[in-house]
Amino acid sequence: MSWTRRCSASMSSEPWACKPITGARVSSASSAPVAISVLEGMQSHRCAAPPITSRSTIVTSAPSDAATVAQVFPAGPAPMITTRFACIAPGYGDDALGRRLAAPDPRTLSAVPELRADPLTGELVLLAPGRASRPHTAAARPPPAAPARCPFCPGHEGDTPPEVTRVGDGGPDQPGWRLRVVPNLYPIVGGPDAAAGATGVHEVVVFSPDHHRSFGRLDDDTAVAALTMLRDRSRALITDQHAYVQVAVNEGRAAGASIAHPHAQVIALDFVPPAVDAALARFAAADADLVLADQRRAVDAGGLVLGRGGATAWCAPASSSAYEVRVAAPGAGARLEAAGDDEVEAVAITLRDVLAALAAVLDDPPYNVVIHDAPTVGEAPYHWWVRVLPRVAVAAGFELGTGVLVETVDPPQAAAVLRDALR
Repeated sequence: MSWTRRCSASMSSEPWACKPITGARVSSASSAPVAISVLEGMQSHRCAAPPITSRSTIVTSAPSDAATVAQVFPAGPAPMITTRFACIAPGYGDDALGRRLAAPDPRTLSAVPELRADPLTGELVLLAPGRASRPHTAAARPPPAAPARCPFCPGHEGDTPPEVTRVGDGGPDQPGWRLRVVPNLYPIVGGPDAAAGATGVHEVVVFSPDHHRSFGRLDDDTAVAALTMLRDRSRALITDQHAYVQVAVNEGRAAGASIAHPHAQVIALDFVPPAVDAALARFAAADADLVLADQRRAVDAGGLVLGRGGATAWCAPASSSAYEVRVAAPGAGARLEAAGDDEVEAVAITLRDVLAALAAVLDDPPYNVVIHDAPTVGEAPYHWWVRVLPRVAVAAGFELGTGVLVETVDPPQAAAVLRDALR
């Protein structure tokens, strides 16, 4: 059969992506929308039209062999294949002539899954956008009631261990602070009776006296002051000879927060975690800056969320969860503690804007912010970066059993939604 094709976008040849050619629309009114899915070296087969594809083709001549057509399309008049199209949201899209396509029955949608490897994190991710439209019948549990007394609110300073430091007015453990650091009353590591390997320090950085002001709602000065404090506490704990410092924000109960008042965790360990050793090994094996390479792949694929001179935010091609965003400064070194003030400012404001966009798009979701750092000792090549993981899905049995993560939103589509929210 004779086919004439016009490609509006090339498919990626990156090693992490191996996409089939998908998406055909038929002109016969009696036939349901179908698609031809082709993998190089394999026979075409019929499948439901996918909601998302990265390639568009015009077919100007119909298959001439009626028998071949009958094997591919449903019974009825032999249809002429008129358009291959790219959808930007499940079930919708414009054809090559700019005409809006009708939404197919969501029960017939079957997006083609794709396995991707993430060179930066080492994770395997199954991109399966079709699962985003599956029905949910399990009822969500109601959120827990707010406590009558929050230990992080002004006036309750006596409910925490004696503070380490503060930004603002007032004496230690008194109101007047704008940002406060205290030891964690329930530490993961440390304490007088900690066993070997579980020694260390666990601190809490409270972002604001306002119980409801999460990082995404901070003004410029407060956001910069918060990340600066996280850098300074990391620096102080490194000076105390701890092996690794983990900085993280858990926002919301589903993200691991036990207290709703927005805060960060700074945890100094006396060992280097295996995941950190593995990250350093990936950098060494690649002989390249994997953070910048990840950013370039994302930008080339349409995954840029926010780009400023001092920091960039992007949705990586192999994101492990819906609307995951990564943030980094282009010239950053191996550790947060060594970052200069300008670098900290650029990352802080970019991170704040990303969290504000996620709040607008996903209705204030729970989320984790994780800072990936190098160990405190050694000069192995690394590039510190920030990972933002909205908790919009739960790791289920498949993920727990296989270690393969499932992503239901195509990262370039998520980036486009976030860019719109930032305008």
